Amino acid sequence: MAIEILATGRYLPERRVTNDELAKTVETNDEWIRSHTGIGSRHFASPDQATSDLAYEAAMDALESLAPGKAAEAALTLDLIVVATGTSDYYGFPSVACLIQDRLGAVNAGAFDVAAACTGFVYALDAAAGMLSFGRRKRALVIGADVLTKITNWEDRGTCVLFGDAAGAAILERTDAPAEGPGKRGIIQSVLKAQGSGAQELKCERGGTRNPYKDGETIEKATHIYMNGRAVYTFAVKAFTDIMQELLDREGITMDRVKKIIPHQANERIVQAAAKRFGLSEDKFFMNIEKYANTSAATIPVALDEYAKTGELKKGDIIMTVGFGGGLTYGGNLIVW
Repeated sequence: MAIEILATGRYLPERRVTNDELAKTVETNDEWIRSHTGIGSRHFASPDQATSDLAYEAAMDALESLAPGKAAEAALTLDLIVVATGTSDYYGFPSVACLIQDRLGAVNAGAFDVAAACTGFVYALDAAAGMLSFGRRKRALVIGADVLTKITNWEDRGTCVLFGDAAGAAILERTDAPAEGPGKRGIIQSVLKAQGSGAQELKCERGGTRNPYKDGETIEKATHIYMNGRAVYTFAVKAFTDIMQELLDREGITMDRVKKIIPHQANERIVQAAAKRFGLSEDKFFMNIEKYANTSAATIPVALDEYAKTGELKKGDIIMTVGFGGGLTYGGNLIVW
């Protein structure tokens, strides 16, 4: 019994913002952003778009890939919807997953969100796979979606140039293919880790129960992302290499067996540093940060969908996902396509 990925999908908001356009309102320029991050543009959700709107479009793209022209019928086959996000439509509840469940008409599906920041899709894949591996559940929709531009401090050029909005989705199914031994398929290994001692290095400070807004308080700035860039960079490079090595060790294989690594797209320099430490060519990583920037929980599923639709990914190929994010969280999946 294997947990296989049957289909993928993605959605990028219509508005594309280049570095040159951003430089009209932020004290920066295209050369600085590209040299420090590898980013050339990003997509912004419209003022009336929330995370669930992006997630719904990605879900529909995946369902259409699974059952062309029959997405509504395919939604009825879902037993579970898991959404990884740090930017829910509403504070606390309802979950984005519940909003998606209703909008898709997936009346047979349970639904919940996962809060693991940029590692969210990695966590959500493993959670869904685990829940499909017992009981009567057979099919799950897993989404990574974030609208980071609405919680970005646009006066902080060190962080505001990094982020964009997007959603990516994957449909998982419990199949009769082997999960062990020769010819095994699906999600074959997952590693989930956390380093909570670094929680204060990447956070949204205001609005939660630790530091709530008070009645009558005048709010000068909305809740926004705070990041200690140096600390997160140091953590991320080590997290990348540690996760890659542990996935290989658990499976008992070497990196030459892995066709492509789908990393969290936070900063091109982080991936370059991890590749150098591991002795890998940068071509081993599928990168699209130049087009989309850091879309948090959406980076991995968007890249996975984009790579899968290049036609390069073949049945039986082994791919690896690797992510890190606020929490601090980190982790990865090893998948036989």
